[in-house]
Amino acid sequence: MSVAKVIEIISSSKKSFEDAVNNGIERATDSVSDVTGAWIKDQRVIVNGGKVSEYRVVMKVTFLVKSASGSKKK
Repeated sequence: MSVAKVIEIISSSKKSFEDAVNNGIERATDSVSDVTGAWIKDQRVIVNGGKVSEYRVVMKVTFLVKSASGSKKK
């Protein structure tokens, strides 16, 4: 039986929303293993001087929870 956990992260990019998503997933996998997916909850842009200067995404990242070593499965 698999158990998953969801964390919410915010990521940004000067290039695009897609790049912001990729940056977020890359950073999440630095500290969390077994990432299985993500849901983009929100997208925003920062505007300076009438132009988009930054793309931001809020995403919920799903990863599998490993069982503690030595625990017995039922």
